[in-house]
Amino acid sequence: MLDVNRLRVIDAVARLGSVTAAARELHYSQPSVTHHLARLEAETGAQLLQRVGRGIRLTPAGQLLADRAAEIIGRIDAASAELSAHVGLTAGRVRLAAFASAIASLVPAAVATLADQHPGVQVSLTDTHPPEAIELLRSGKIEVALIFRYDESEPEPAGVRLHHLLDDSIHILSLRPERSMTALRNATWIAGCERCRSHMLSLCADAGFDPQIGHSTDDMVVMQALVAAGLGVATQTGLSLRAHHVDGVVATELPNTKRHIYAATYGDPPDPPATAALLAALASAAVSIAPADQPPRRRVRAH
Repeated sequence: MLDVNRLRVIDAVARLGSVTAAARELHYSQPSVTHHLARLEAETGAQLLQRVGRGIRLTPAGQLLADRAAEIIGRIDAASAELSAHVGLTAGRVRLAAFASAIASLVPAAVATLADQHPGVQVSLTDTHPPEAIELLRSGKIEVALIFRYDESEPEPAGVRLHHLLDDSIHILSLRPERSMTALRNATWIAGCERCRSHMLSLCADAGFDPQIGHSTDDMVVMQALVAAGLGVATQTGLSLRAHHVDGVVATELPNTKRHIYAATYGDPPDPPATAALLAALASAAVSIAPADQPPRRRVRAH
């Protein structure tokens, strides 16, 4: 049977790219890391590492084992967090991944509420895009993924449950009020992350043109700065504008166009107590910022 501590070693080496970095993260000596790797090779009967100059790299077999090790460790850590939570919400941990505009607008209120109601529960936060957050969720490295999706987005993988929080408005950013998307067919566009870019392309296609993309950035602050400098136009969301709005940038809301904000969990219900408490705190925070005519739904979608 493979030793979990040795799986942690090969996972760290794969993520960090060196024995030295892995030893530093795990608080092991370098000889100890090397010993664990040698024992793994002996136990599996496979060559897991290759020498490359002064460094090392994983063989295909090593990469396969490292990928599986990450999944196993994630599940073990998740089980540990869940068991801690079942002792009661006087202790435990819940791990959350979210995208930037939600971290700047929705997450602080939710985490503050959780800390006030359950001060013994620790929350850790990772800033990442929805696809990466879903992968962290599936591998057991987090308990909750805060994501957004559009009507045309591909469905999430099997086992992912979506808890709807709110619908977020979409705006055109420019230096003057815009009458429609069609009026911007000759504009230079600033594109965002892959999911937002796809939606922008869909909006432009519906208006009958292909946008000329001159700049790309995932940073909502940088995007607004580019618009303010007259370097292009962009689409941005209500949560982004709530978090940051540059003077001089005009935001024109697009009618009948929304992105949907969800908290995602993995596996069958019920959720562990700490996870359920965080979901309730996120729902409460969403109520406080949702437009009056768009109350959050409590529906849960399973994929």
